[in-house]
Amino acid sequence: MNRNNSSARVFALAMAGGFLLFDGCALKMGKQPRQEIAPLYSARSPEFQQAAGSLLGPNFVSGNAITTLVNGNQIFPAMLGAIRSAKRSISLETYVFEDGEIARQLTEALAERAQAGVKVNAILDAQGTQKMGRQNLERLRNAGVEVAKYHSALWPDPRRYNNRTHRKLLIIDGKIGFVGGVGIADLWTGNADSPQHWRDNHYRVTGPVVAQLQATFATSWLKTRGQVLHGADYFPPLAPTGPYLAQAIRSGVHNENLDLMYLLGIASAQKTLRIENPYFLPDDLMRKELAEAAKRGVKVEVVVPGKRIDQKLARLASRRHWPELIRAGVRIFEYEPTMVHVKLMIVDDIFVSVGSGNFDNRSIRLNDEANLDVLNRSFAAQQTHLFETDKRRSRQVTLDKAGGLNFANPMQQTAGLVAPQL
Repeated sequence: MNRNNSSARVFALAMAGGFLLFDGCALKMGKQPRQEIAPLYSARSPEFQQAAGSLLGPNFVSGNAITTLVNGNQIFPAMLGAIRSAKRSISLETYVFEDGEIARQLTEALAERAQAGVKVNAILDAQGTQKMGRQNLERLRNAGVEVAKYHSALWPDPRRYNNRTHRKLLIIDGKIGFVGGVGIADLWTGNADSPQHWRDNHYRVTGPVVAQLQATFATSWLKTRGQVLHGADYFPPLAPTGPYLAQAIRSGVHNENLDLMYLLGIASAQKTLRIENPYFLPDDLMRKELAEAAKRGVKVEVVVPGKRIDQKLARLASRRHWPELIRAGVRIFEYEPTMVHVKLMIVDDIFVSVGSGNFDNRSIRLNDEANLDVLNRSFAAQQTHLFETDKRRSRQVTLDKAGGLNFANPMQQTAGLVAPQL
C-alpha cells in the first residue's frame, strides 16, 4: 500500500470521525420515514391536496398572488421597497446576514422604519450572521429593532448549536411576504452574470397564505424570545389577491414536514419531476424513491451546482451516489456559469415547492426551514421556464463521467462518511 495514500486515508477518516462525533449529537432521535410512500395518486388529484394539507400542517388556501423574483437585481429592490412601505410591523428571519452594500441598505431601511414607530422584529441566526458587522447590529438595536440571535451559545446544551434557523422570511404588515433561498449578502446581488454573483430565486407573496408565513415566523419568535406575536399588526384580515392555491410549510427538529413533502411529491409524480437544489444529498430512502420514479416512466431531471460551488465536500458527497441514480434513469445536470442556489421542485407541471429547504439531511433533520407549496399550472409553467433556462446553461453528467469517480480517493471516502450530516 502506498504510504502517502494510507496516511491520507487515516487523516480523512479521522476528520470524518471528529465531524460525526460533534455533528451527530444533534441528529434527531425521533422517527423518520423508513419505507417508500406508495404512489397512490397524482399531484393533480384532490387526494394529493388533502394529503399534503393533512400531513404537512396548514391546508392549502386559495386567493394568493405570487411574483417570482429572479436574482438580486429583482429581489433586493422588491424587498427594500416593501420594508420602506411598512406601516405596522416587519418580521425578518434569515440565516446569512453578511456586511456589505446590501446589508447596510437593509439595515438602514429597517432602522428607519423602527424609528418611525413600526414594530420591527428580526431573528438572525448566530452562526450565519458572524460576518454581519458590529455596526449593523448596533444600528438596528439603537433604532429600536428587536433583534433575537438564534442559538448563539454552546452552553447549556451543545446539541442546539447544530440546529440553525435556515429560513428566509420577510413579512410586512402581515400582508406581504417574501420567501425563498436568498440571504443578505453581496454575493446574491447582481444578475448571476459572474462567479461572484449567485443564481437564485425569491418570491413575493400576498393573500391568505401570508398568515401562514407569519405564523412560521411567530413560532421562531416564541422559541427565541418567549413572546407571542398576535393581533392585527401581525395577523390582519387578508382578502384574496390572486388565483394561486398555496400552503406554507415549516420544518424543524420536531417535525418531518420537509422530508414528507419531498417524499410525497416524488411518489405522486407520474410524468415529470424537476428538482433544482444547491446541496443535493438525498438519503437512502430518497434515492430509492427517485430511482423508482424514473423506473416507472417519470422523466426525472436534477440541476445542481458544478465546480462553482461554495461547499466542495457537499459536491463530493453528492457525486458519490450519482451512478446509481443515472443507471435508474435520473438525468443530472451541473450548472456551470456560477453558484446556483435555487431550491425548487416541480411535479407534473402543477405542484411546486420553493423556499429555504435543501435536499439534504441538514435541512431535513437539523435546521428550521420554510417552504411555500403551490398547486397551479400557470405558476408551475413559470418555474419550469426558469428551470429549463438553467438546464440549458448546465452540462449533463453521463454515466461514464459519474462512474469514473475514484471511490478509493480519501476525500471521496470522507465525503461519503459525512454525507448523512451535511
